[in-house]
Amino acid sequence: MKVKSIKDIKDLKGKKALVRVDYNLSINNGKIDFKDNLRIKASLATINYLLKEGADVILVAHLGRPEGWDKKLSLAPVAKYLAKILKKQVNFIADDITKKDVLKKIKKGVNMLENIRFYTEETKGDKKFSKLLSDFGDVYINEGFSVSHREDASVWGVQSYLPPYAGLNLEAEILNLSKLLRKNLKKQNRPYVALMGGGKISTKVNLILSLLKSADCILLGGALISGILKLQGYKLGKTLQEEISPSILKKIFRNKKIVMPVDVVVGRAERPEEARVIRLEGNKALCREDESILDMGPETVLEFSRHIKKSQTIVWNGPLGLFEEPTFAYATISLARLIASRGKGQTFAVVGGGETIAALNQTKMEKYIDWVSTGGGAMLSFLGGEKMPGLQKLIRNF
Repeated sequence: MKVKSIKDIKDLKGKKALVRVDYNLSINNGKIDFKDNLRIKASLATINYLLKEGADVILVAHLGRPEGWDKKLSLAPVAKYLAKILKKQVNFIADDITKKDVLKKIKKGVNMLENIRFYTEETKGDKKFSKLLSDFGDVYINEGFSVSHREDASVWGVQSYLPPYAGLNLEAEILNLSKLLRKNLKKQNRPYVALMGGGKISTKVNLILSLLKSADCILLGGALISGILKLQGYKLGKTLQEEISPSILKKIFRNKKIVMPVDVVVGRAERPEEARVIRLEGNKALCREDESILDMGPETVLEFSRHIKKSQTIVWNGPLGLFEEPTFAYATISLARLIASRGKGQTFAVVGGGETIAALNQTKMEKYIDWVSTGGGAMLSFLGGEKMPGLQKLIRNF
């Protein structure tokens, strides 16, 4: 697999590089949370590379899901934060880019445009808007892997008007995640184990079905199991559930590669002291009406650990319980530590997804993971073999 990288550009001196980044941070109590700065830090290498090569940088990013211009979702605080960690001035352009003379606001060094989703044309992939956006650069750099599964104007549309290249982190994302694709897995990379958790199985169905072809076993946990348990006749109370086709669920849990939990922790989040462990055998009344499955049990952790310890390749996406509450973090944190302990040596370990990374960070062992992906939905789409518009012109043999 060959990636069209910014390192392939022969001469950047004096050129304007239009760089799509993903600085879509969490907003808590009306304020941007800069603790979750993985994606910002991941873009620094590309920004510094471009500056070193003599290019001027114009950053394009979004924040939230605005409906028109919304000052609460302005990128001005992000530009200020970026300047602080970049240790360079960032010229923030608050003007409407569809107005005349905005191009004159571009300065030498680093520039950032206002929230690109303030424009309705962005998410529609509007061609006219894509062309207008392309006027800000001589080359286009995709450094937003986490938005590369979208057909937005700044992700896909602009590539029809500017020569596109992959940023340094995006290139690393592609090369590392590609090692998990079936065609690239060798005998020495197996057993290949996937640990899948989280709340929404609908977003992971395609990935799970793809993993059934490439992985040696798939460990299912979190709320992903609720649809399967319901189909098996278990009473789940208030456990998070999604309506998924029974035929798809049967196809998943009847496959011999699927490893289901053998016990779970049930209770009420607001009363953790009342939580109890229940084995998944015989007793169909798992939860009372006001209870939920909030974690996987100790026997499940032991069973999952047995598979992880044998793995030569592992991918983890999604927590196994309500890990934010210490009482229900046992399975997630225990397995996170185990995966990290095997990374960078015994096992090629890949972790991705916002909540997954947050859980990993609790262990203080993230440095031992071979690759921490900046992509959430994009990582699932890539590994699931789904369409990736933002990458199509950047990868050969994809």
